[in-house]
Amino acid sequence: MLSTLLKSSLGRLRIVAILEGISFLVLLGIAMPLKYLAGIPEVVRVVGMAHGVLFVLYVILLIQVAIEKSWSFKKSILAFIASFIPFGTFYADSKWFRD
Repeated sequence: MLSTLLKSSLGRLRIVAILEGISFLVLLGIAMPLKYLAGIPEVVRVVGMAHGVLFVLYVILLIQVAIEKSWSFKKSILAFIASFIPFGTFYADSKWFRD
């Protein structure tokens, strides 16, 4: 199934959306508490960098898919906003990122 997803830009967007969503939840739910409650700021640096790279990749793939699939401006903006909301990319995947 993974090789099937990697063959299309929409499939790649779906994979990155899930990874970006997971990294966001890890950042908020694990790394930030470790930084502020346990005094371990290094975790935020590592997870934050991974999340940043995945976020940029998500935006690039989102633009690519929006152009290829002729998505409306509203749908594209909602998919973008979803990346700022915990669990948002999971919702976007289930609602908008399926053929």
